[in-house]
Amino acid sequence: MAESKLNEIRRGVEEVAGGVLEAPPDEVVLVPPQTVLKTSSGKIRRSDTRRLYETGKLRAGKRAVWWQLVRLAASGMLARIRQSSRRALALAYGGYCWLVMTVLLAACFPLLLVLPRSNWRWRVAHVAARAALWLAGIPLDVEGLDRLPASGGVLAVNHTSYIDGLALTAAFPEKMLFVAKKELASNWFARTLLHRVGAIFVERMDPGASLDDSREALDAVSGGKRLLFFPEGTFLRMPGLRDFKLGAFLIAARAGVPVSPVTLHGTRAALRDGMWLPRRAHLRVEVGEVLLPDGDDFQAAIRLRDAARAVIVSRCGEPDLAGDRVVFSEDGVERLEG
Repeated sequence: MAESKLNEIRRGVEEVAGGVLEAPPDEVVLVPPQTVLKTSSGKIRRSDTRRLYETGKLRAGKRAVWWQLVRLAASGMLARIRQSSRRALALAYGGYCWLVMTVLLAACFPLLLVLPRSNWRWRVAHVAARAALWLAGIPLDVEGLDRLPASGGVLAVNHTSYIDGLALTAAFPEKMLFVAKKELASNWFARTLLHRVGAIFVERMDPGASLDDSREALDAVSGGKRLLFFPEGTFLRMPGLRDFKLGAFLIAARAGVPVSPVTLHGTRAALRDGMWLPRRAHLRVEVGEVLLPDGDDFQAAIRLRDAARAVIVSRCGEPDLAGDRVVFSEDGVERLEG
């Protein structure tokens, strides 16, 4: 439309508005059709329209349909590119982490085979685990090492991830004995690695269920060694602290040794159940005050278990799943049944 015609329309609007308002309008703005914003019910969106005016975008009006389609397609493409980029970065980072751990394991495994002293082998594993976390850019904080007893004792740890053992090996500079499920002993590499680092293989992660396993663990802890248990026995994808099995606490009660509740933070976020690509996370290992058994019988073990679990559930920041049963739907989604 010609500028003279626009000026004519503007003057006409000013005259009509001045007659109605009995005062001239500050400014008359001529804009394309459908520029004034409205709600779905047809009400004028006054504040949003005013914002367009104040930012100088009111005269822009609506873009042509073809341009809107181009912008919509471009925004969708950018979203897909960003999503693909995130996946590629996650894949690259996860692959890099596995490469780091594979290289370090290949370098350390021969040392673990030939070093004669168990303390030396643990030290090699400790340094390698810390190096793996450092190279992966995963920070690890350790609190309360001074609370560990001078010798002997049971460490009860919440179980959240495949890398719990790596985090604990990196956290503790002094030798521990992992209490590992007996299924791992069927694999030569896992059995050899864990045996050389330091492990006792038990049935179903519960030494109380097997007399031989219980005797071996009892002899070890009575001899001044530290046993590291995951009393939950396993872990799931969903957050939460499950019921504790009694075996670790029966061992502690019968041997008369203290229990140290240890809380792991961050390992579930780094490598959750069902995932094989590590992610960046901040790991923390927190050693609580030691708990002393008040007897050597079954009831004393129960009290010791409940006390250790209460400490961990108060610090882990995850739901208390005691008494809940985890079931899986047909699509594999975890849920709880009380």
